Amino acid sequence: MRRTLHLSTTPSLWGRALVRYLRSWWYMFHLGAIALVTALTPSTYSRATRHATARYIHAGTWQVLPWFTLLSALISLVIIRIVLVTALSYGLSRYALEMVVRVLVLELIPLSAALFAALRAGMAFDATALGLARAGLPTAEINAEALRRLRRDLVPQLFANAFSVLSLAMVSSTIVLVLAYLNVYGLSPWGLQDYTRTVGRVFDPVVTVGFVLKTVLFGLAVAVIPTAAILELQRYPRRLASSVQPGALRLLFVLLLIEGASLAIKYI
Repeated sequence: MRRTLHLSTTPSLWGRALVRYLRSWWYMFHLGAIALVTALTPSTYSRATRHATARYIHAGTWQVLPWFTLLSALISLVIIRIVLVTALSYGLSRYALEMVVRVLVLELIPLSAALFAALRAGMAFDATALGLARAGLPTAEINAEALRRLRRDLVPQLFANAFSVLSLAMVSSTIVLVLAYLNVYGLSPWGLQDYTRTVGRVFDPVVTVGFVLKTVLFGLAVAVIPTAAILELQRYPRRLASSVQPGALRLLFVLLLIEGASLAIKYI
């Protein structure tokens, strides 16, 4: 807080702060590029890397998938009922199913999956790097050990977080599509043709590619931004001026930027 007030009252420091801010963003993009190149290098996939990736996928996806799916199904069921009742009261029931698919499956579920995976990723990185301070080691040894752990786990974390977002979004979207059918047509199989026609009209080739691309970008953002924030914090310890999770605000900004760009491309 004191540092923020000092910066706001000293215009001569604005340029330095801007350069530091831009350098921080460049470091994030640079780390993302390194992670992608490393992930595409065959020599990266050693036995230790495969075991670490499987361990992170199990912890970040399999352990939370049932609970996230159940929670998203319950919330989606409430939203589906609200949309159906509202559309029926205005005589727009034939548009209700399409609205449910567009709002829930295309927009809300991928974003909620990314936020959920980001929360778990932030906790994992915090426990891995910042938690070393509790060991009573000197600062230099803490920084060196944190950097070593994060570099060792960079590619496994990248794969695990991206896989987590994709898995949570795809499984929850499938469950929501089933719930939407049951709420509109019940257990009758006679609505299947009209249902598949409506869903197919929503998921045209352009929208499908955009949906997959947006989900992949969500996964990459969740994988890279917390890592970059922790690594930068270990390189520049004096920048720790807030109790907020490192990279949390930037990650939220990037996720909302991706979501906003997706909406603009589809509907503007």
